[in-house]
Amino acid sequence: MTITNLIEMFLLPMLVVLIPVVIGRRYGIYRRKKSELGESAPLGAVIAAAFGLLAFMLGFTFQIASDRYDRRKELLLEEVSNIRTTYLRAGLIPEPFQSGSKRLLVKYVQLRTDLASSPSALQLALSHSQKILDTCWQYAESLAALDRSSEVYALYTSSVNDIISNHNQRITMALQYRIPANVLWVLFIISFVSMFMLGFHFGITGGGSFWLNLLLAFIFAAVMLLIFALDRPETGLVKIDQIPMESLRDQLNKE
Repeated sequence: MTITNLIEMFLLPMLVVLIPVVIGRRYGIYRRKKSELGESAPLGAVIAAAFGLLAFMLGFTFQIASDRYDRRKELLLEEVSNIRTTYLRAGLIPEPFQSGSKRLLVKYVQLRTDLASSPSALQLALSHSQKILDTCWQYAESLAALDRSSEVYALYTSSVNDIISNHNQRITMALQYRIPANVLWVLFIISFVSMFMLGFHFGITGGGSFWLNLLLAFIFAAVMLLIFALDRPETGLVKIDQIPMESLRDQLNKE
């Protein structure tokens, strides 16, 4: 993970909590010295409501990221099944398409497993994967030109199409669909306001401390780091178990 990722995914959420708590506490101390507010100020219910809303937004945001993570796992299993089916059906088509398809599929699986261990090579892997899929589709077009009525050729074409569909869905889920920016803005605004109110309460009651504020900020930042890691698989912080793809790779290499 780069320094930029660290700032975006951990330090920024931490500052969103720490800064308003400190500002709110100082403002609360100022108001207390002016005798404008006392310890009996009815802030407890307001703070409880604000933190309840913050908890709801955190849960809502986490659910979005978690659902996308689960969908990526489903796509992995679907892709493994489709690749294996295409490999078997490639054995029914004539040469040179048969050996060419099998060789390309083995290479494609290897790219997928290598990418899981090295997310930084994402763009290169995507480029090579697209070339492999384009070549397989060219095979399907050539077979269709030979005999459009062949059921075997149609099955091969359908399997290749399924892999291409899986590939496009994975790219969309991993690189294009993110937690909506509006949701994140609302979450950060609610966090800022809630923490300011908490700091203000600390100030007028004389409670709280720097270390308590820092601990609160760290906890919030850790939760946001988990949400961002689930939402951004290219960071490699939260990885999907690649055992199904690795097992397929070992199986194809033995054949």
